[in-house]
Amino acid sequence: MVIAIVGASGAVGQELLAVLEQRQFPVSELKLFGSERSAGTKYTFCGKEYTVQLLQHNDAFKGVDIAFVSAGAGVSRAYAEDITRFGTIMIDNSSAFRMEEDVPLVVPEVNASDALNRPRNIIANPNCTTIQMVVALQAIENLTHIRRVHIATYQAASGAGAQAMKELENQYRQVLNGEEVTVNKFAYQLAYNVIPHIDVFTDNGYTKEEMKMFNETRKIMHSDIKVSATCVRVPSLRAHSESIWIETEHPVSVEQAREAFSKAQGCVLMDDPENKVYPMPLFLSGKDEVFIGRIRKDLTDECGLSFWCVSDQIRKGAALNAVQIAEWLLNHAIVTQ
Repeated sequence: MVIAIVGASGAVGQELLAVLEQRQFPVSELKLFGSERSAGTKYTFCGKEYTVQLLQHNDAFKGVDIAFVSAGAGVSRAYAEDITRFGTIMIDNSSAFRMEEDVPLVVPEVNASDALNRPRNIIANPNCTTIQMVVALQAIENLTHIRRVHIATYQAASGAGAQAMKELENQYRQVLNGEEVTVNKFAYQLAYNVIPHIDVFTDNGYTKEEMKMFNETRKIMHSDIKVSATCVRVPSLRAHSESIWIETEHPVSVEQAREAFSKAQGCVLMDDPENKVYPMPLFLSGKDEVFIGRIRKDLTDECGLSFWCVSDQIRKGAALNAVQIAEWLLNHAIVTQ
């Protein structure tokens, strides 16, 4: 297949290259695109060197089967027509099209078949925090309907991109060396701190990141589920954590939940508190799955259940989910030019 990556030099673009190679995705030709800053940069994929081309309004996507786009919402909106007009399927990692009715929002473990209905040839990749949450929620939804979710996220620097990861590392060095701390990517110093502020605030007091979790979850799960989120940036480098409380239509026991999570596609059960076994981002960065532990009944509601989950934001929260969408399309023989 002829594959293109837009935003090849970014954290997600680099992860896309790694995931495609690791999963042996059938790439016959690869095209890399980027900004003026990254154009001309060379990357190696499957032993062959490729040069990043400058993204322009032209016919460079003619003949491309799938384009993975991860260069921000503005770029996605500006170049969507150029990318799709020759029949290329655009799998977009930005927020540009997620809530548009004629664009499917897909997490393969939950709603892969939604990718069939793509009148604009665009498929949206959900927000990273939503992706890992709905993979976990689907395991319980298969047992009984989930009415509502309360969630607190613990989001690593990786969620703000490669430069944010470098900034966090640099901040730790600056603090330890007694230097003035450089703050560019976050509202405040992140090293030795947590910041309860991700994205901009909306009129209802929630941030856009928090509202994404409400709206995207309902679209992906085709559900009236209600999600109330508090999204927090924490000083870990990579992989997001989430503390999740759910209220179900019918009670679910801890044993039932453990069994459901252990069998669910894309989930790994890590739940042995007596032996200090539970998911942590330090040990799960670079992994593909959503790891779940600390499962317990809520003390205030017989239909309540609490659990903790961790997943790598750059992999399952972005690059891997996009590649899994492409794999599903390929396996169902519906990628055509």
